[in-house]
Amino acid sequence: MSHNPDAIAPHGGQLVNRIATSEQRAEFLSKADFLPRVQLDDRAVSDLEMIAIGAFSPLTGFMNQEDYDRTVTEMRLANGLVWSIPITLSVSEEVASPLQEGGLIRLDNSRGEFIGVLQLTQKYHYDKTREAIKVYRTDDVKHPGVQVLYNQGNVHLAGDIWLLQREPHPQFPTYQIDPAASRQMFKDKGWKTIVGFQTRNPIHRAHEYIQKCALEIVDGLFLHPLVGATKEDDIAADVRMRCYEILLEHYYPLDRVTLAINPAAMRYAGPREAIFHALVRKNYGCTHFIVGRDHAGVGDYYGTYDAQYIFDEFAPSELGIVPMKFEHAFYCTRTKQMATSKTSPSTPEERIHLSGTKVREMLRRGELPPPEFSRPEVAAELARAMRIQVPA
Repeated sequence: MSHNPDAIAPHGGQLVNRIATSEQRAEFLSKADFLPRVQLDDRAVSDLEMIAIGAFSPLTGFMNQEDYDRTVTEMRLANGLVWSIPITLSVSEEVASPLQEGGLIRLDNSRGEFIGVLQLTQKYHYDKTREAIKVYRTDDVKHPGVQVLYNQGNVHLAGDIWLLQREPHPQFPTYQIDPAASRQMFKDKGWKTIVGFQTRNPIHRAHEYIQKCALEIVDGLFLHPLVGATKEDDIAADVRMRCYEILLEHYYPLDRVTLAINPAAMRYAGPREAIFHALVRKNYGCTHFIVGRDHAGVGDYYGTYDAQYIFDEFAPSELGIVPMKFEHAFYCTRTKQMATSKTSPSTPEERIHLSGTKVREMLRRGELPPPEFSRPEVAAELARAMRIQVPA
């Protein structure tokens, strides 16, 4: 455990570290062939990693039944600490049956590689429909988060974990900045106020606008795009990262912005995931967090600003990070600039609304996003990624 008293406190007060020491790793490897095995899917691998590096502090492993039940019903852990998304390891009845509580479980990735260990303390069944309704506000199987929930195993395995070894990210090793490192980086830069920004979509002008509005009042911006598992029609992480690199090179003050990857998987849980994303960025050292239109939403399952309203359900001291709530940004054809309804005198007909979904739709039709949607360099990169001919 570690804690930097000069920075915002991690959630729960201490930053968790569940990466095995060299001695622990040697011991686990010596037992590798004798331990029962559980194979993790991509989301579980991401969760294992996020727990180990402290991004999910105060969690030290996969949730037991008491933590799970309170998270689902009350958005709190058993000790009362705010937590909005269940972090669980689900397996089938057949896999769970021979596993003994109190024993060690070998955790493998999809390639059968030994990547972690679980100290199994509890096996328990759970109600998928209840979790769907409470966490996702729907039991519609078309919702990507609900679909994952209904397809997973019926038994949760609980207990502390160890990540066998911290490996460089296969795609973005230079942007792999874990919470302990980001906290130190912010301290070294002299930043006392840092705003975090979450996205799974390519960067567009509305994103840029709200980021720069936030940057006017804090010391630094922590751009933290999610690169874990997303739904199939989301634009690939490497494309999104290149768009950020291009934008930073041309349009941002580099000494006030840090770009890093968030290895987490996307849940698409809307309001609950907004709270979750804020707490994760708190663990990375952020003091503020941007919450825009339909944060972490999908389809029409959530109201436009539900992800902002949910923050009002908690005392600021319980969250320990300040939400920066932004209205839907648009390009105003009257003033010829980005704005929101708070700052623009325009009528609805004079507003060009921007969204990642609209950009994807245009690209699939073979159209380049106009300057009101995306910076031209970013639009060209998206076009190349979608194999679209860029006009001369």
